[in-house]
Amino acid sequence: MNKARLKILPAVLTCLFIFSACKKTDTSDGFDTFLFSDDTTAAAELVSQANEDLNKIKVMYKKNEVQRDELIAAMGEKDVEKVKKITDDVVYLINDGMALGESAVEKIGRAQQMNIDADFKEYLSLKEESLRKQLSAFESRRQAVRRLRDSFGTNDPAMVEKAKLEVKQKEEVFVKTMEESREISKKANDLAKESSKRVKE
Repeated sequence: MNKARLKILPAVLTCLFIFSACKKTDTSDGFDTFLFSDDTTAAAELVSQANEDLNKIKVMYKKNEVQRDELIAAMGEKDVEKVKKITDDVVYLINDGMALGESAVEKIGRAQQMNIDADFKEYLSLKEESLRKQLSAFESRRQAVRRLRDSFGTNDPAMVEKAKLEVKQKEEVFVKTMEESREISKKANDLAKESSKRVKE
């Protein structure tokens, strides 16, 4: 490898966990050094734009977690109007976040199609897979919240209890899928560190 052609690539992918990455201590990618090709700068710019989408999502995630706690409290109080308002707000918030997430996935996908370093390409592929997992997790949460919104306040207690059970089950799916996403992202970060180590040797 011709070290004279090596340059520093900005760490533009430090926030690729959609909603929960900011809570983790292992989000530093360490993917600092790449052999530049004709498209590396353009690919890095796309990824930087994707990060802008994901930074907005982090703010939404924090708000979503607050609303989730408020929803649980409202359900305990059997406050039908409050439950319906909060569930509506949560659904709209998740919709907006997922739209930004899809935009980020599209940009990362375009970056992968460019003429870039093989390790960088594999790294982006893993990050995209991780991101898609998280989108899937939030789709599960959205479905559960919509189900709860549509059933809460009906005259059928059995329907409400069924919706509550579905929310619990979907939340379990959410947690499991998010953990799978973190594992994939960790694999990407490990690849980045190994690549940087090889380049510096």
